[in-house]
Amino acid sequence: MTDPIRVLLVDDQDLIRVGFRLVLEAEPDMLVIGEAGDGDEAIRRATELRPDIVLMDIRMPGLDGIAATEAIVASLPDTRVLVLTTFDLDEYAFGAIRAGASGFLLKDAQRHELTSSVRAVHRGDAALSPRVTRRLLEHLGPRLPAADDGSGRTASLTERERDVFRAIARGLTNSEIAHELHLSESTVKTHVGRVLMKLEARDRIHAVILAHRYGMS
Repeated sequence: MTDPIRVLLVDDQDLIRVGFRLVLEAEPDMLVIGEAGDGDEAIRRATELRPDIVLMDIRMPGLDGIAATEAIVASLPDTRVLVLTTFDLDEYAFGAIRAGASGFLLKDAQRHELTSSVRAVHRGDAALSPRVTRRLLEHLGPRLPAADDGSGRTASLTERERDVFRAIARGLTNSEIAHELHLSESTVKTHVGRVLMKLEARDRIHAVILAHRYGMS
């Protein structure tokens, strides 16, 4: 039996945390290991508990979710942050993505959307639809440095890995990439892992941003 996905809940509203806890703890592969009501507490609890996933509210009194996300991602590279927002394509959510979040989720998401997003981020997928990925690039594009892969990272990619990299940049999931490139999902997963390793990308969201930066999106 595999270990459960360990989740830290961060929201300044008690009832929202209770609701998320009830949903997540009803899943056999998830465990809520702690809660926090603001950004400072989130950083302390994440450092103490080292969760797999942090469900992070953005707008909180005191230290907000963007600053907390940046601090957690910087100090805990194995912890993924899934940010919670009230409005689709919220400026604050994009700020959290820039800070290192692995995706974002609407607070009124359906039960299956919440659990599937947690699982997706945990396995290294991005909790973003292709539509949101496109908007993300439109939003971040003017803020990114000019395309310049002076490190030679993309040069080390094989042709197949380049195909997978471009597909990641379009926001496709592993199953969608497998269908498009006529590969098995296990083969795609291997290619994705190699792409992230060669690019020194933290996760798929980071890879999407790099693809845009390198002119491959």
